[in-house]
Amino acid sequence: MSKWVLGPAVAAALSVVILPTPVRATSAEVDAVYPNAYALYVDLHQHPELSGAETRTAAKLAAQLRALGYTVTEHVGGTGVVAILRNGPGKTILLRTELDALPVEEKTGLPFASRVHAKDPAGRDVPVGHMCGHDLHMSALVATAAVMAHSRNSWQGTLMLVGQPAEETISGASAMVRDGLFTRFPRPDDVLALHVTNALPAGTVGVASGIYDSNADSLRVTIFGKGGHGSEPDTTIDPIVIAARTVLALQTITAREVKPGEFAVVTVGYINAGTKNNIIPDQAELGLTVRTYKADVRKQILQAITRIANGQSQSAGAPRAPLIERFEKTDAVYNDPALTQRERSALEAALTREHVVGEDPIAASEDFSVFVEQGIPGFYLTLGGADPQKLQAARQAGTPLPSNHSPLFAPDVDPALHTAITAEVAMLRDLLKPAGAG
Repeated sequence: MSKWVLGPAVAAALSVVILPTPVRATSAEVDAVYPNAYALYVDLHQHPELSGAETRTAAKLAAQLRALGYTVTEHVGGTGVVAILRNGPGKTILLRTELDALPVEEKTGLPFASRVHAKDPAGRDVPVGHMCGHDLHMSALVATAAVMAHSRNSWQGTLMLVGQPAEETISGASAMVRDGLFTRFPRPDDVLALHVTNALPAGTVGVASGIYDSNADSLRVTIFGKGGHGSEPDTTIDPIVIAARTVLALQTITAREVKPGEFAVVTVGYINAGTKNNIIPDQAELGLTVRTYKADVRKQILQAITRIANGQSQSAGAPRAPLIERFEKTDAVYNDPALTQRERSALEAALTREHVVGEDPIAASEDFSVFVEQGIPGFYLTLGGADPQKLQAARQAGTPLPSNHSPLFAPDVDPALHTAITAEVAMLRDLLKPAGAG
């Protein structure tokens, strides 16, 4: 297990404190922790774990933070990690990272690319890869923890670091809250997080005030028919045909039912049906993801899906109505406007104004919203991860770079990791300013 070993020169760099308003990390501080951060990034990238099974990842994170002097509690909400560093009276600020990876086969060609396979919850053998950037998030958090631990005269209060499991299944945040995240541990005054993306060049960050991302609802629609021989369709009620009609009809919701200009997405991500080409099965299953910004649009779409699915089955003479299950959901992340404006100023001072850009809400979703829904102001930051030259070329060609969850997703770690550490330290020092600081 690697540890954060600091020589005299590094310790001296970390003891340097600059106190403008807001306080920012010096390049020497970030450079001092970067080699360990990069080594951790490579290690985590090579050893990804699926949602809810992040045992090695959580243990690694816990050991690194414990070695830095944090009080660490493991197995919170499953494999979650909570690390506390108290530094006198003051606010409590929470910084969160995710632990989990995806069931995606990595095709980046990196020398440290993941070759891991694991069993998913259904018992299937699947490839596993950090194709969403959580490995970079964890590495930045541990490096930030090191800077903060070795420069306690630059801040005052309580720093609460959270390693959250199962973000990809939008279930880990709720599990941690149910397990006493805000009752067993200090209740934070503000909560912070970030996410890397290829939509912005590495070295920059994006800031959105108010709605940051979308509501997400995962639906499973099971359509029932009457099976039989493929050569005698007249003796059956074909659920595959009903499913096909249902998929096409669902597209009319956003095209013809939602008011133009309102954000809404209805995607059918999979169809499962049948076992052989000459057998008409008894049932077919559709997997849907629904994304919205507004509560009323969300309600409208979910009701429309039920109406359409029922109608298609009824018109085909199905033996029973479809089973519609809403098995995952999370609300949109909301960036507190006052906190957002304050942290934008801190980021501009740390990274320079030209490296902090405004953003519109995005279509993706995640469960950081669960923390905000506890009545705690939150700020969620976008971290640029794209090679600037490749991003410029892609924009000119009209061909986007590989997105998060793509098997080709590979952020430009340097400077993205440098930027993440600098940004996190800047935000934490701003919110944990010592009494009497500007």
